[in-house]
Amino acid sequence: MVMSSLTTASAAPATPAANSVLRVPPASPAEAAAHFGASLAFHADVSDVAAALAADGDPGFVVVDSRSTASWDQGHIPGAVHLPTALIPEQAARLLDPAVPVVTYCWGPGCNGATRAALALAQLGYPVKEMLGGFEYWAREGLAFESWEGGERRAADPLTAPVDDADCGC
Repeated sequence: MVMSSLTTASAAPATPAANSVLRVPPASPAEAAAHFGASLAFHADVSDVAAALAADGDPGFVVVDSRSTASWDQGHIPGAVHLPTALIPEQAARLLDPAVPVVTYCWGPGCNGATRAALALAQLGYPVKEMLGGFEYWAREGLAFESWEGGERRAADPLTAPVDDADCGC
């Protein structure tokens, strides 16, 4: 009988709190919906920005590259406005319409320059989102870009974008 209870106790499934994923339990569905909804109000995806820019007509927003001139010359999104973060307070009013939403980008996920630019623009009263992935993922997804040498396009990186399909299914 003792052996049986030990066997039963050791064979019991581990509780969800036993692993690092569930050590802190998930938020309630309502809290998760509020969080993720808010996240989408602040962020745009590279492929969504590209699709909106490629569609016929006005996408309803302007893209701002917040990097240095040297970075801009190395490569930037076609049609983007070049406005380095440090120059936003003095040049935003000249370059941007405060009624048109702005999507900022910088180098990539390891850089928070687009976040700083979005903050500076929001503090000036502009509606703004940050493009997740930045220029790095724009180029890695095989999207066309411009540099000081002219137009360029690289093959899509299969770790970031579908190679044989324009839609990742997200």
